[in-house]
Amino acid sequence: MARHLDEHPADPELVVLLAEDGKPIGTQDKASVHTEATPLHFAFSTHVFNDAGQILVTRRALTKKAWPGVWTNSFCGHPGPGETPEEAVVRRARQELGMTVRSITPALPDFRYRAVDASGIVENEICPVFTAVIDGPIDPSPEEVMDVQWVEPGCLVNAVEATPWAFSPWLTLQLPLLYPSGNQLITVS
Repeated sequence: MARHLDEHPADPELVVLLAEDGKPIGTQDKASVHTEATPLHFAFSTHVFNDAGQILVTRRALTKKAWPGVWTNSFCGHPGPGETPEEAVVRRARQELGMTVRSITPALPDFRYRAVDASGIVENEICPVFTAVIDGPIDPSPEEVMDVQWVEPGCLVNAVEATPWAFSPWLTLQLPLLYPSGNQLITVS
């Protein structure tokens, strides 16, 4: 598939490491950054909507190192050195879901979390959250995503409240901030 040509570059993908105040302090190979002692690093989460106002949720591939097989927001990633979060959103939308997005909007610019997977892998991220609108078809990469589903935002909130263990910890933390009334997104473009 031609779309995946840039998915496995010859050089390792670098993650930007951060000090507690959020200032960059270096980089590390993405393949080695997520361990039982993951350093604080820069990431992002994106919630993609269609023109009908539904949100795209994805199920992480079973081969993922952390939280395999759980349902989560549309996609996540890590801005590389010198890359803006918005540029990283465009890149990861293409790599992970084979899609293009428009109307990329910051929704939770100061979101930060730390969570530990059942295997002991730690996520430790300053992770601004964006919304975006899909602009074309979806062609998920099987290395990243095993299933996709368009859902009404209120239904997603209800599902996460009823079964938080079936969803990624970052999604369970983001939803109450994005949907404080249970069904109204604070930022939709």
